[in-house]
Amino acid sequence: MEHKVITFGEIMLRLAPHGYYRFVQTHDWEATFGGGEANVSVSLANFGINTQFVTKLPEHEIGQCALNALRRYGVDTSHIVRGGTRLGVYYLEKGASQRPSKVIYDRAHSAIAEANAADFNWKEILAGASWFHFTGITPALGGALPAICLEACRTAKELGVTVSCDLNYRKKLWSKEQAGKTMAELCRYVDICIANEEDAADVFGIHAENTDAASGALNYAGYESVVKELAARFGFQKVAVTLRQSRSANDNGWSAMLYSGGACYFSKKYDIHIVDRVGGGDSFCAGLIYACLNGYDEQQSIEFAAAASCLKHSIEGDFNLVTAQEVHALAGGDASGRVQR
Repeated sequence: MEHKVITFGEIMLRLAPHGYYRFVQTHDWEATFGGGEANVSVSLANFGINTQFVTKLPEHEIGQCALNALRRYGVDTSHIVRGGTRLGVYYLEKGASQRPSKVIYDRAHSAIAEANAADFNWKEILAGASWFHFTGITPALGGALPAICLEACRTAKELGVTVSCDLNYRKKLWSKEQAGKTMAELCRYVDICIANEEDAADVFGIHAENTDAASGALNYAGYESVVKELAARFGFQKVAVTLRQSRSANDNGWSAMLYSGGACYFSKKYDIHIVDRVGGGDSFCAGLIYACLNGYDEQQSIEFAAAASCLKHSIEGDFNLVTAQEVHALAGGDASGRVQR
């Protein structure tokens, strides 16, 4: 049986200075496209999964460029609605050493942010789907999007479609109070919850003991209590958490954990030298979805997802352009980076 995954959210134009130039220093901008759920769709398409990204894009050439960027990698765009006046933009300044990366959003009044419920026929969109994925970024855009996400989740449950959500809290988009209220309602329909080391605290006030994500000090045992509380509160089948130890903007420790069936499973830890960290969490989501769809056991699933996101950190742009075979090789222990001939 061929699986079909539907993702829903915003794709944006990404403008970044070349290399490690600062915003105030550059004269040239590199233009690419990306966004949480779009990144998941591209990753899954590269793994060979039939995937469809749903959004609303303006019916002009820049909107078409975003749509073409998805089609290039085999993502189904047949349910993308055209309308509105602008595509959201975000600016990325890459950090280096002890200087952090910076993101500036220019996404107000984007086509998707001004979408309405009538734009999306979820029974038609989700017909025949195996999986529906969204992130906390999408309802955070406001307007009708919290209600649209709720309708999508309800319809998915009615149709027996597995629902996953990456909490993905963004303080520049909404407050912790707004996020907690909205996401609590949406999470009643979620089967698999995905978060990073800070999301559970920011959105639901669930804190890991003896942990300081900013300093890179993570207490793995503390996260066991976090995932158990999340699962108990919302009835999630599985909870996955990415664990980043930020030693500097360039060098991180990277691992992940999965809670399922009352037990916690931890991936191996990778020491990564970062080329581009944007989309790291989205590539993890895609890896986990792929593993679950293919019937991997819990340990295999978390190893595959962690390895997929590890590789993403080596790739420029939002999209994770690796194959399932490359992920399997890393998850299986081939981390040498030796030339392949």
